[in-house]
Amino acid sequence: MKVGEKHYHTIWLNADGRSVDIIDQRWLPHEFRIVTLKTVADVAVAIRDMWVRGAPLIGVTAAYGIAIAMADDPSDRHLDAVWEELNETRPTAINLRWALDAMRQFLRPLPAEDRAEAAYRRAGEIAEEDVELNRAIGANGLKIIREIAATKKPGEPVNILTHCNAGWLATVDYGTATAPIYMATEAGIPVHVYVDETRPRNQGAQLTAWELNGHGVPHTLIVDNAGGHLMQHGAVDMVIVGTDRTTANGDVCNKIGTYLKALAASDNDVPFYVALPSPTIDWTVKDGVKEIPIEERTGDEVSFVQGRGPDGAIISVRVSPEGSPSANPAFDVTPARLITGLITERGVATASPQGLKALFPERS
Repeated sequence: MKVGEKHYHTIWLNADGRSVDIIDQRWLPHEFRIVTLKTVADVAVAIRDMWVRGAPLIGVTAAYGIAIAMADDPSDRHLDAVWEELNETRPTAINLRWALDAMRQFLRPLPAEDRAEAAYRRAGEIAEEDVELNRAIGANGLKIIREIAATKKPGEPVNILTHCNAGWLATVDYGTATAPIYMATEAGIPVHVYVDETRPRNQGAQLTAWELNGHGVPHTLIVDNAGGHLMQHGAVDMVIVGTDRTTANGDVCNKIGTYLKALAASDNDVPFYVALPSPTIDWTVKDGVKEIPIEERTGDEVSFVQGRGPDGAIISVRVSPEGSPSANPAFDVTPARLITGLITERGVATASPQGLKALFPERS
């Protein structure tokens, strides 16, 4: 995607062949900052403290973390230690473990002297694979938007509601939930996006709105609790969200508040779609509510908000009383029964074991 007139991925290998640069998302939309990650510790902090976020991007960043580790010490002991260190940074997003497993399995049979070069090559491949997966998701989701535009909204914008940020900032490029939206815009299909602010970190207000604005997509920022009201009044034609982990049965774990959007969509007969690349599917889990670990983040994210002050400085402001404790579960689980379809790189599946296995028969 473009920032100004320049095309960016969210992460890229530097000319030194060792360090990687990332877009530090903590400062968006007010400042566009690029940070260099030189060590495994840098990578761990970037993932844990959400300099990078979004399941696919977390996975790619972790893959480069393994590569950086192999350049320092290519031993099995170090490989295993770094796998453990990075795996503990964010417990919910399955792409993190998927990427770490893919890197370790690829490197383990190789001689130590070959591991660093091979690790950087494989991390780069994982990054490029993510771009292509998201491009395919966009093409498959575009078919749904095109059909709604032709059958239900001829000559009118298709109104799409999205939650959190499942855009290109959450991936290497294109995004998951936003990929069909960008492709629809480029195809000349009129769309309008309702952007949930997505408390407590405001990824919708700060990231998704920034992306859509830069890409010229008509959109309206709304508070999290407005979605149900809009659906009741026929203002939403479809919902598209992303996911950090999808179970083999079709349950979806995504940013806190997604479940409530799915309930409102179900009650108002609004199609509810989830866009996901296949590495986000956890084939070992069947019951998302019972089996997926939900990350509990610091209460400061609830008690404080970040924004630009009157003098232009980016500041953090307390919005709750001193002494009031805050709970901050970062994700919730939407049961498969509330999901219209799962938009993957191979097509659109029903949210069921049968639907997923039909697209991924090798997992049967």
